[in-house]
Order: sequence, then C-alpha cells, then structure tokens
Amino acid sequence: MNAASISNLVREGEGLAWGMFLGTIKLHFTAWDWAVLIGYLVLTTWVGHKMSGKQASIKDFFLGGRTLPWWAVSGSMIATEISALTFIGVPGIVFGLQGDWTYLQWGLGSMVARFAVAYWLIPLYYEKEIYSPYDFMGNRLGSKVKTLVTGLFSMGSVLGQSVRVLVTAIILREVTDMPVELCIVVIGIVAVIWTLMGGMQTVIWTDVMQFCLFIFGGLLAMFLLVKGLGWSEIVSLNQVVVDGVAIDKMRFLDLTSPFDKPELRYTLWVGLLAMPFQNFTAFGVDQLNTQRMFCCGNVKDARKAMCWSSVSLLITMLMLAVGSGLFAWYQQFPPEAALAAKFSDSPNNVFPAWIVREVPVGLSGLILAAAFAAAISSLDSILAALSQTSLSVIYGQERMEEEGQGKRMVKISRIAVLIWGVVLTLAALLLWVIYKRNEDSDLIGLAFGMVAYTYGPLLGVLLAALIPWRSSGAGLVVGTCLSVLTVAYFRPELISILEIVKLNGLAEILIESRPKLTSEWFFPVNAIVTLACGLIGGKLKRPRSPR
Repeated sequence: MNAASISNLVREGEGLAWGMFLGTIKLHFTAWDWAVLIGYLVLTTWVGHKMSGKQASIKDFFLGGRTLPWWAVSGSMIATEISALTFIGVPGIVFGLQGDWTYLQWGLGSMVARFAVAYWLIPLYYEKEIYSPYDFMGNRLGSKVKTLVTGLFSMGSVLGQSVRVLVTAIILREVTDMPVELCIVVIGIVAVIWTLMGGMQTVIWTDVMQFCLFIFGGLLAMFLLVKGLGWSEIVSLNQVVVDGVAIDKMRFLDLTSPFDKPELRYTLWVGLLAMPFQNFTAFGVDQLNTQRMFCCGNVKDARKAMCWSSVSLLITMLMLAVGSGLFAWYQQFPPEAALAAKFSDSPNNVFPAWIVREVPVGLSGLILAAAFAAAISSLDSILAALSQTSLSVIYGQERMEEEGQGKRMVKISRIAVLIWGVVLTLAALLLWVIYKRNEDSDLIGLAFGMVAYTYGPLLGVLLAALIPWRSSGAGLVVGTCLSVLTVAYFRPELISILEIVKLNGLAEILIESRPKLTSEWFFPVNAIVTLACGLIGGKLKRPRSPR
C-alpha cells in the first residue's frame, strides 16, 4: 500500500462521521475486555493498599521509610519513564510515512546520564538526610534558590505530566466514546486515590505491577504481529518508497549534521550532545525520579536502581518493533476508509485501534489496562513529588523533620496531594485545547517540548551548586527567565495561546520571524545560559564572609 493509496483512502473517508469510527472500535471491545480492564485496576488498587504499610510519618509517606528494595525502585522508575506516551506514541512515530527507529538514538544519551547520576550525584545526595535535590541546592545556594528550583520543577511537572494524561485520555476516548475532558477527570481521580492510599509505598508497588504489564503487553502485541505476518515479511514491508525516495523504516542511525538541519529531532548528534543533559536532569534533578532513589536505604542500592533502570531502552526497542509491525500489518490488510482517515489524522490512533480490533477478547482489555495504568503510575508519582517539594518550601526542611513524626503533617501532605491533583487535571484540560489547534501530532515531541521550558534552568542551578565558584541568586533568576522566554519563542504553545485570545496578528509575526530549531538543543544551551548569568551575578555582587 503506497502513499497515494493511503491518500485516496483518506479523501474517501473524509466525509464519514467520527461516530462511525468510534462505533467500529466499541464493536470490537467486548464486555469481557471491560471486565479485564476494570478487574485489573481493582486488583492494582487492592495490592497497592496491602503493600502501603503504616504511614506514621512524613518519611514513611514520601520516602517509603527508606526500606524499599532497589529492584522495586528501579522497576518503578522504568514504569514512570515509559508511561502511555511510549506505549502509544513510539509505535505512532514509526507508523508515520517518514517514521523510523531513529528515536532509539536518544537511548545512548540516556544511559550515559544515568551512570553519571549514579556515580556522581547519588553519593552527594546521601551525605545528608534530604528529601529532594532542591534541599541539596538550597543548602548550598540559599533558601531563595530552593524556592526558585522548586517552582521550576512544579511548572515543568505540570506541563510534562499533562501530556501523559492527555495521551491516555485520547485512548479512552477511542474506546468509550466519552469526551476527552471527562476521561482526563477520571484519570485524575484514580491517580489521587492511589497516592492518598499509602504515599510512595503504594506508588512504587503499583508501578512494579505496571512494569510487568508493559512488558507483557508489548511482547503479546509483537507475538501476534509476527504470527500474523512473519518477521521477514515485516522487514520487507518496512522498505518503502515515498515521493521517489527509498526509506528504510527500521533504520536507527541518522548522522545528519545539526548545522544542516537544526529542526531534526531524532539524530545521533541530538542523542549524544543534547539528550545527556536532558536525562541527567530527568534522573538527577527532577524529583519525579530522584524521590524514588531516596526510597533506597543506602548509596549502593540507589546506584543499582539507577543503573538498572537503563533496561527501559529494551522496552523502547520493543515498542519500535511493534510500530514496524503495525505499519506492515496495515499494508498487508489495508484499513477501511474511516480508519485510514483517523490514522492520517494522527498516527497515535493506530495502536489503540489495532488492539481492540485484532487482539483476542480479554487480552485487548489487558493491553489497554497497561496504557491506562501507565498514565496513572506517572501521575500518582508526580503528585507525591509535587506535594513533598511544595511543603518543603512552605514549612522548611527542619520544621518538616521536627513535625514529620506526627500524623498532622501526614494529613497536610494528603491535602497537598489533592490540591495538586486538581491543578494537574486542569492543566491537562488546557493542553487538550492547545493540542487541538496544533497540527503537529507527535506527542513524544510535545512531551519533551514541555520540559524544555524548565530542564535547562534546573540543570544550570544544580551546576552552580556543584562548582566551587560563587553564583548569585538574582543572576540565576535572570538566567532562568531568559531561558523560559527563549523556549517560548521557538515552541508552538505561545502561538496557540495567542490565537486563543484572538491575537492572531502577533502570532503570525512570531511564526514568520523565528527560525526552525528542535527543542532538545535547549537543554544544554539553557543550562549554560542560567549558569553563566549566575556566575556573572556572583562576580558583580559585593563579597561577604564565607558560608
């Protein structure tokens, strides 16, 4: 099936109703599938409740009492990293006509960053009894800097996690015919319930279950695709010609120079030069992941958990293979016009549609449960992290430790979880409005674009805390503001907001004036900008007695 055939099918299906597509999906998703989906969620909730233990102190609620085994912590990190975004978005990347396996190149930078965090940062973090990297930076640079980085983390978390909620809401919309807005609210409610049950103990043990289900779902999908087509046929059908150009959809290396095409996202140079900065921040500065390694009892276990989380690269490779299998499947068995129209609208519709149409009854419900639970595992994790960091700023680390042995602070923590649950749900609803206006359907790119606003400044502040030269808090704030404004100038979200508020003229000026540049380069660039402003401010500031 060539590009022209797909184009004809799309044009043929443009006049068909959206309800016909959803009706086809629901026709294949049976009562047995619903029973498996709901049963799995109930089972996960029950297991999380049983494994939660007593939440008698803040340390129990936010750090699991520092008693969790390293392998469970590592599995939890993988489950949160993978999420529904990888489970659905990665096959969607490959399915697109220009898609291939070059996303795998980012894994090289990810592995480098994890080992750097394991052998450099973790020993520093375990020197003192701290709850987050922001406590570490606050101890070295002052309380104002701690407030700055906590605010950056909160903003980045709300932006990044809202994408993951949106992905799963889109999947639920395909199956249930519920509005996306209602699906987002349902996901938020379940995530809050899981987090309130038992803090990080519940979060980590439910994440371990999601990790096992990810692997099962991916392997099952791959088995069915290979069984139906054969691996050699899949490889053959992934060699295509688009507009007279031969494309290998299973290639994994792209050596295109960033100076020739700076807008390209999945190249080896982005993977080696930009993504180590992103992943070093994700695993060493972002409380979403660092809170997990703080749940380990010592440096050795935390290091094991961090290094072994690199196994996530194998799951990514598995989902890339699923994407190639789906591309081959729908060339061998062309979709009807309405389905082809939805695939053309967004490749992220492909895997959910294939699951409910081709996977045996019951198993399709289990695979979709994996995607649904994936989003919740990411969301309940970030709720715990946001609650801990915000309370640390409001009450201070010393007061939290003094009052943390009583139930009052645990109760306040649960209230904070509820508040952040509402905030994240509202952010996901706003992102849905923006996403509908954006022609780019690459949800992976959208997620990394969201964290581009904050990861660079966060890493810059951490480097300021680590190096011996003096930095100024005011300089770091200036560097952070410059970084966020730079990303906003290049990213499409600002334009969408301007169009929503009817400032179309200003939006057109921005579109015409800005050059093309992929968001991933902002991770190292903004880290350097923030650090440089901090160091310059430190030079200009009047000397004072050493701390």
